[in-house]
Amino acid sequence: MTVRQKFVVLLVAVPVLVVLWAQYWPAAWWSFVIIGPLALLGLRDMLQKKRAILRLYPVIGHFRYLLESFRVEIQQYFIESDLNGSPVPREFRSLVYQRAKGDKDTRPFGTIMDVNEDGYEWINHSVSPIHLERDQLAVKFGGESCQQPYHGSPMNISAMSYGSLSKNAIEALNLGAKQDQFAHNTGEGGISPYHLKHGGDLIFQFGTGYFGCRNAEGGFDADLFKQKAALDQVKMIEIKLSQGAKPGHGGILPAVKLTAEIAEIRHVPMGKDVLSPPYHTAFDTPTGLLQFVQQLRELSGGKPIGFKLCLGKRSEFLAICKAMLETGIKPDFITVDGSEGGTGAAPIEFTNSVGTPLKDALIIVNNALIGCGLRDEIKVIAAGKIISAFHLIKAIALGADAVNSARGMMFALGCIQSRACNTDHCPTGIATQDPARVVALDVGDKAKRVARYHHQMMKNLAELLGAAGVKSLSELKPSHIMHRVQGAEVKSYEAMFPTLNQGALLAAETRPESWSTDWQAARADHW
Repeated sequence: MTVRQKFVVLLVAVPVLVVLWAQYWPAAWWSFVIIGPLALLGLRDMLQKKRAILRLYPVIGHFRYLLESFRVEIQQYFIESDLNGSPVPREFRSLVYQRAKGDKDTRPFGTIMDVNEDGYEWINHSVSPIHLERDQLAVKFGGESCQQPYHGSPMNISAMSYGSLSKNAIEALNLGAKQDQFAHNTGEGGISPYHLKHGGDLIFQFGTGYFGCRNAEGGFDADLFKQKAALDQVKMIEIKLSQGAKPGHGGILPAVKLTAEIAEIRHVPMGKDVLSPPYHTAFDTPTGLLQFVQQLRELSGGKPIGFKLCLGKRSEFLAICKAMLETGIKPDFITVDGSEGGTGAAPIEFTNSVGTPLKDALIIVNNALIGCGLRDEIKVIAAGKIISAFHLIKAIALGADAVNSARGMMFALGCIQSRACNTDHCPTGIATQDPARVVALDVGDKAKRVARYHHQMMKNLAELLGAAGVKSLSELKPSHIMHRVQGAEVKSYEAMFPTLNQGALLAAETRPESWSTDWQAARADHW
């Protein structure tokens, strides 16, 4: 029995007991002075739609907000990040909550950080700032072989599937994407009715389990894929090779969260954990991956096709680059997922100790594409704990064209990081399939919050670029971001992470020695 159900029982039982008690002790009627207001407060909590926690936990849920109010000054103080750029989860939630709810997010008394501490980062402004409009931030996805390019936002919703999230959470994300005109990645769980209900742009992702385009044996079904890819809402298609939180492991949907509807969408049996294999069966070489990209491009009618990976061995990514050069087939985009990315369920060893962090991965991917003369034809998307507009700018400066956000969008929905995603007991109705909990998340209200958060991020992004005198995202370079290395030593990202010259990897005489071993090890016909 949920807390909500228990409260309803008490709401009926307690007054009845008081009436019976008052028959023998008249003074008991005074207990209604306490019980009455609490009962009315509980009813109000269950009927309001803005706070899922109060809908699920009437009356007692107020203690959570009361305790939170006691630390509001601390939240305001540590709102950005620690000096190494690592998130401080509670404070980042506060930042997103403020923007999602339309509250003020400005700060008094100047910078909250010690600018003299090692690791402090900033973007240099210009004495001649400019004004940018939102349409100047649009990103075009689709290379020469793409017949249906997509003009999208520089920030979109990262991959989170129906199954991992509730139907109401999926609806709210998609409706928010529709309201502020950005894209919603389906995650590898397939396209559900809740992705389609409100008409928001979709990035159709599938992984090694081929959910949504899966045959009876668990392999890729071209006909099913063609049906899904033909949907007007589907603007891009993404092949998931690996995920930041558990690279080389495959996806996990615990059996406790598997409903009959989800099983039907994914074409999997009921009663056990849904495990994606750690590898694809549709291809097994870099050349095979590129040929698969071409197959999807033809099946989709020429929509943008890309793949997502958490970077592992540098030689293996160079092998993909060599396959592009040999086949002439190029993806329209590559999504780079940092190892710091999150998930609803993963072994702790994979979460903490496998995969390349986003900053390092972006530097490698960007330089590899530039060094092979491929960068201008392929868009790069970054994903990995990007919460503020400055995080977004740093990712773009290091080589991304756009970013995907999962954590920020979860916070906008009302996530409190209870870490119950894999138990089906999420207290906010976001990461659960329990109907009693799902209903507490109001789609209309949360969609507005998602849209507001994105809108404010775009506003802040434009203002930061304008302050730096940068006229477009493509003009943002590593030289714009400064980093205090130690003491008085300050370097730009360009000085710290030098960018290769165009085509530098293609000839031995121009290839940097630090890249030579991995380049020689890379083979287009073998991982």
